[in-house]
Amino acid sequence: MSLSYRQPGVVLTDRCFTVPLDHDAPDGETIELYAREVVASGKADADLPWLLYLQGGPGFGAHRFIGKQAWLGRALEDYRVLLLDQRGTGASTPANRQTLPLRGGPREQADYLTRFRADSIVRDCEAVRPQVTGGAPWTVLGQSFGGFCTVNYLSTAPEGLRAALITGGLPSLDAHADDVYRAAYPRIERKVAAHYTRYPQDVERARRIAEYVLQHEPVLPGGYRLTVEAFQSLGILLGGGEGSHRLHFLLENAFVHTPGGLALSDAFQEEVQTLLSYAGHPLYALVHEAIYGQDGRPTAWSAERVRAEFPQFDAAKALAGDGPVLFTGESVHPWMFDTDPALRPLRDTAHLLAEHTGWTPLYDPACLAANEVPAAAAVYHDDMYVDTGHALRTARAIRGLRTWVTDEFEHDGVRAGGPRVLDRLLALARDEV
Repeated sequence: MSLSYRQPGVVLTDRCFTVPLDHDAPDGETIELYAREVVASGKADADLPWLLYLQGGPGFGAHRFIGKQAWLGRALEDYRVLLLDQRGTGASTPANRQTLPLRGGPREQADYLTRFRADSIVRDCEAVRPQVTGGAPWTVLGQSFGGFCTVNYLSTAPEGLRAALITGGLPSLDAHADDVYRAAYPRIERKVAAHYTRYPQDVERARRIAEYVLQHEPVLPGGYRLTVEAFQSLGILLGGGEGSHRLHFLLENAFVHTPGGLALSDAFQEEVQTLLSYAGHPLYALVHEAIYGQDGRPTAWSAERVRAEFPQFDAAKALAGDGPVLFTGESVHPWMFDTDPALRPLRDTAHLLAEHTGWTPLYDPACLAANEVPAAAAVYHDDMYVDTGHALRTARAIRGLRTWVTDEFEHDGVRAGGPRVLDRLLALARDEV
């Protein structure tokens, strides 16, 4: 039974659905999905087209908006919106250290998680759509990994789409994870250089913190073991519009003087714990590299292996000389399953997923070349999370897709730019620009 309730300017309805765990075995085991329906208060009884929102990630539930925040207010002018928690996230049969042992040991857990990629998510959407729209196609808005899912949608079930809108989420159609990270590390280095140009005092601050962490390897209040590699991974902030400023404010108050000498401040440790912990989104760490698996090759901890090709990211070497300590970001490494208490119980499961060779193709180039669905994509210039070159090659491979390439926003442009970004994409999809 659906429950409806109100927030300022909107009516919300909780929706629950049952779908197969394996869509190739529809009579087998099922899982539960959760989604939140949102409609403008004055249009609660109106017959509106539907917009499905697919969150970035992988591993994050749909954003919990309050009222008409960000792009949602613009969407509600024209649509009834469905905010779907993708399988394994939010309230949709969450997959984490507490629930995965119900599957059995690491092998059973890894086998289970092979069904949590874009292809399964799209088939979930198609299973849910008739119950939501009565069978009518809907418009999909895919942010980041949600855009990856949208390209899979265009490849496998275009009949379900009225339009496809993508923000910062055009994947390479054929790149192996190694190709993705070889393109990523130079982008990250550019973002770090830009940060140090903006805040030159942070060069020395980062060196001091990295040196302290190397010497002490402190354990944060929540049990996270802070290594220098973990400290460097705070660079994930640099992919967001406010990220450089947030990183600067974090670094400026890292130390306090105590009776025992200089120490990392409680405030610094608490914020770092919050930023680094995967407790709220463990699926991101478990299947992040798997979203690039297609060709029967294992991902084999790609980001960790490829990082060795970029020795400038070695903090110990930087500290031995006078170079800056480079931050990293948007990558998952095996050491995370040792440092993070939310991931430690899943270490063996993660290794099995890294060794998996059964990844099937996610995209159909022939279908995309014949695309007839109105489609538009925001491509953020020098996006730290999704390579612009890969994105534009994919854009050219999707018939009729129109792009808006901009450096006005970073990867979180759909949040920061809100109504303006969505308005531009809708206009492009409607061929009004």
